[in-house]
Amino acid sequence: MMIQKISKKQVSDRIKFENPWWVSGHIEDDYNEMTRRLYFDLFKPLVYEKDIRRAVVLMGPRRVGKTVMLFHMVEDMILEGINPKKIIFITIENPIYNNITLEQLFLYAKEATGLEDKNDWYVIFDEIQYCRNWEIHLKSLVDSYRQDKFIVSGSAAAALKFASTESGAGRFTDFLLPPLTFNEYISLKGLDRIITNSKIQWKGHISDFYSSSHLDELNKHFIDYINFGGYPEVIFSEKIQANPGRYIRQDIVDKVLLRDLPSLYGINDTRELNSLFTTIAYNSGGEFSLEGLSKQSQVPKSTLKKYIEYLEAAYLIKKVKRIDQSGKRFKRDNFFKIYLTNPSLRSALFSPITNTDEMIGNMVETAIFAQWMHRDWFTPWYARWKNGEVDMVGLNDATLKPIWALEIKWTDRYYNKPNELKSLYKFCIENELNNPIVTTISKEGNRNYKELNIQFVPSSTYAYTIGKNTLEKKRKK
Repeated sequence: MMIQKISKKQVSDRIKFENPWWVSGHIEDDYNEMTRRLYFDLFKPLVYEKDIRRAVVLMGPRRVGKTVMLFHMVEDMILEGINPKKIIFITIENPIYNNITLEQLFLYAKEATGLEDKNDWYVIFDEIQYCRNWEIHLKSLVDSYRQDKFIVSGSAAAALKFASTESGAGRFTDFLLPPLTFNEYISLKGLDRIITNSKIQWKGHISDFYSSSHLDELNKHFIDYINFGGYPEVIFSEKIQANPGRYIRQDIVDKVLLRDLPSLYGINDTRELNSLFTTIAYNSGGEFSLEGLSKQSQVPKSTLKKYIEYLEAAYLIKKVKRIDQSGKRFKRDNFFKIYLTNPSLRSALFSPITNTDEMIGNMVETAIFAQWMHRDWFTPWYARWKNGEVDMVGLNDATLKPIWALEIKWTDRYYNKPNELKSLYKFCIENELNNPIVTTISKEGNRNYKELNIQFVPSSTYAYTIGKNTLEKKRKK
């Protein structure tokens, strides 16, 4: 029996199927009806940038909306007057494209359009990690087809980042699409009506801050965000929310831990990796040591550092370093905190939490840290010493001295009893900080305690503010 090879016609037919706008002049309605992520406006200029000859590498965790963003980009290009037939979209993971180079796929696609134009094509390769040595092929395309724009995306974030950095220097522009911020969640849900703009005195000057005219409703959505909010698809689906474990654990966690090239980091035992991640996820926001983590997860200490590095590169966790009560760093990182980059991962692995759950404090802290993690120019710290702790500290890049302090609480207790914030008071006095922030459930306003002017804000509005201001800062960069 002869083995049948996939014909060129079959490949061309598949490419035509993936590019319906060649005929219709627009993307399919179900994609058009989806709300654009707020990150779209940051991504778009990179695609249209043709003066600098670079491919755009869109990377990020699974299911955060990369493919949908690419379809929205296609529609935007069409609306901008680009000929729909000059926009090529190819999903590399389709088995029909096995063993076909990126350049050959590009040539097949151009031929399939029936156009004879040589230049000014926009070529999108989705799920690029399924192409072996993709970075070498992509670099060659950028060098060979100087008038064309290449955009690729992939979910194997750790491997993509590694390959892009190693081989794409000067030829690739990386764009990370993270899980949803709470600000994006509110925007996608069409709830901007419950947000009000105000100001806050922080770090010695007035900063933009956002509050809510319906705080009970915002807090309800904040809990939903913690449980389901990292993924655009999940926040609109009651079916997925009823069983988030099946959707997120199988389709996101398992694929990252078991399929997305852990061998790149020399990881052979994926059961160990899974055990470690489960331990971290359950205790997100907790302080760890290599010794303690080794005992809890049953993973040898000698391999823990490598595993943590991989999980960070896969955008699943963030390791946060410690300083002492004087704001000084430790010479050895014996202790550190680890946060999930997306709080809803914990709910999927175990079960959704309520606003009175014993872990709600840790998950509120995780959700707030997740907003700060979108600032790739900022490194958070936490302070801990023998008898005290401050949840989050900002250090001056030049002097490495503390410039602000944040205490994350899911209670209104301290608004009426600021004298109980002994650790925060001690840290602020020692480091000459006068305007710390303490988050609450619902209390908002200034309270003076001795020399301190403490700003109390609801956790939900603080999380919204950090996400919103982060996007604004990125737009200005």
